[in-house]
Amino acid sequence: MTRPTKIITVDPTSGREISVVGDTYRLLLTGKETDGAFAIIDMLIPPGGGPGPHAHATFQESFYILEGEIVVRSASGTYIARKGATVSIPRGGAIHSFKNEGAETAHILCMVVPSGLEEFFLEAGEPVEYGKFLPMPEMNETWLSKMEALAKKYNQELFPPGYFDEK
Repeated sequence: MTRPTKIITVDPTSGREISVVGDTYRLLLTGKETDGAFAIIDMLIPPGGGPGPHAHATFQESFYILEGEIVVRSASGTYIARKGATVSIPRGGAIHSFKNEGAETAHILCMVVPSGLEEFFLEAGEPVEYGKFLPMPEMNETWLSKMEALAKKYNQELFPPGYFDEK
């Protein structure tokens, strides 16, 4: 058996920073470093931020809340995830969303198994300085078409903003 010899380390200011729908994500470990096994993403979610309802059948996504709180919605209900909480969305396509409904920035650590979500973020987002936020893009027809195409490319589905309100 051959043992790996290289240990991956990431400095506190390392990683690519991108703005996705007004949130700021720092890619700590991507599939390129983990042979596709997983990705770890440091997420800053400003008040009012967070993705709309979506689903991904090909990977599991888990969050650990470092600071603040997010409201997680799914068919199984609504959960307020506060500092120290963990949320795990199983592989298979559970429709979910999360939003920072508080007054302070939420800081969460996201792990995706296997990797791939970070590639979606790189295509969907824009470079940004860590800790800074770009405004939410205008959700016009062009933007929505681009997001739909990228979602399909990366095995995701997008649902309307009021999806859970209609249930």
